[in-house]
Amino acid sequence: MSRKAPLCHLPPPHPAFPKLPTWHCQQAPECTGKPTCFFAGKIIGGREARPNSHPYMAFLLIQSPEGLSACGGFLVREDFVLTAGHCFGSSINVTLGAHNIRRQEGTQQHITVLRAIRHPDYNPPPVIQNDIMLLQLRSRARRSRAVKPVALPQATKRVQPGALCTVAGWGLVSQRRGTNVLQEVKLRVQTDQTCANRFQFYNSQTQICVGNPRERKSAFKGDSGGPLVCNNVAQGIVSYGSSSGNPPAVFTRIQSFMPWIKRTMRRLSSRY
Repeated sequence: MSRKAPLCHLPPPHPAFPKLPTWHCQQAPECTGKPTCFFAGKIIGGREARPNSHPYMAFLLIQSPEGLSACGGFLVREDFVLTAGHCFGSSINVTLGAHNIRRQEGTQQHITVLRAIRHPDYNPPPVIQNDIMLLQLRSRARRSRAVKPVALPQATKRVQPGALCTVAGWGLVSQRRGTNVLQEVKLRVQTDQTCANRFQFYNSQTQICVGNPRERKSAFKGDSGGPLVCNNVAQGIVSYGSSSGNPPAVFTRIQSFMPWIKRTMRRLSSRY
């Protein structure tokens, strides 16, 4: 089994927010000098998305003790966004309806987060398990052609290897080049064994292996928390991958967390 690269706590600087901090590694003595680790999110081998063709996409600007960072997320109800657990912060601002995040677009809605609820069994690096978080918005999003929730999977229906899915994000498009506009890429779900051979802590019950190792297409640095959408249903959440950005990458398996998602949204809806 090849050893997974040490993982990092924060996304890299984003072109729309040049003051975002550089990567730092968490509890990983190997991470000295130039970092070799990341949480996934960069779109490699993709293309610019048609404006507002992914109306569920959310851009998260996160304040934490380490400074500002950015993540992806996605609207699952007018008052809730789903993202990765490692995108936690003391305050989070959500932008919906964006295509170019460096511009003030008429379709954009900016909403602050009322409550960030990370899964109670979330494990930070280096293990990274249960990497999922619900964000309750301070006000409900207004539905429009540019802002719509995405469907969530049935608790009993598991996405299968071979499924062709889409990932979108505003992360880096190459090792050093960022993007202001939403990118998309089509990726195929792989067998669990493909990731088990590569990542020490891969868990087939709660994670999905995504991206053909023979193709230079993947999610990578910059937009952890974005969705893996298969047949118009959000099946996964961008979590982590290899230090080189070569596929496959690991996504949180949403289907395994549907009871927790439904229970949490029901409980918090009565607390507005």
